[in-house]
Amino acid sequence: MHIIPAIDIIEGKAVRLEQGQYDRKTTYYNDPLDAAIMFADAGIRRLHLVDLDGAKANQVKNWRVLQRIAAKTDLIIDFGGGVKRDEDLEIVFENGAAQATVGSIAAEKPELFHKWLSKYGPEKLILGADLIDGKVATRGWKETSDFTWSEFLNEHVNKGVSYVVCTDISKDGMLTGPAVSLYRDILATYANIKLIASGGVSNLADLLELEDVGCYGAIVGKAIYEGRIALKDLEKFADVS
Repeated sequence: MHIIPAIDIIEGKAVRLEQGQYDRKTTYYNDPLDAAIMFADAGIRRLHLVDLDGAKANQVKNWRVLQRIAAKTDLIIDFGGGVKRDEDLEIVFENGAAQATVGSIAAEKPELFHKWLSKYGPEKLILGADLIDGKVATRGWKETSDFTWSEFLNEHVNKGVSYVVCTDISKDGMLTGPAVSLYRDILATYANIKLIASGGVSNLADLLELEDVGCYGAIVGKAIYEGRIALKDLEKFADVS
């Protein structure tokens, strides 16, 4: 299983939110590059970079942070937040992201998402399924669509989606454990997708459980920043040297 640390950006700083609430914010690094270098030096290979300003503004904002991290590390970066237009996707890829995570557009303009999928291929795009009470949330988690996770995934997996990152928003930033039963249900229905779990990871045991379920990857944020998971403890996973 791939361990994928998260760096969430607001006003150029690395922060973590609780349940996606912008008024429940903790700043961990004034310069996100410091966090990225820490991960890279520990042998981590991947990074989940989220533009929270972009998610709120409906367009990519913090692309310069992406550019700096891509230039200064060898991390494989997936970038999400504010990817709403062709121009946003071009900015993301031109500034060093290996993949783009797309959620709101896939829910609101599926034909545009499918166009991107056809143009860039399934290796470049990650479908973001962020859930509130089983329904897909959009626009920085401020709105809720009518899609259940199964309806949402069915529409896009049938179009060739390979990577899916799924967040149970009620658990995000809360350190209460991941939504293991949800991920088990998803993989029972879509056995061939590369499912990345996000939200709630609080300790090493949570990661081992997600690996046992069959998740392709797990995004970890607050548990690392708060010292609940030591970077050296991640060496047992195949994606960390």
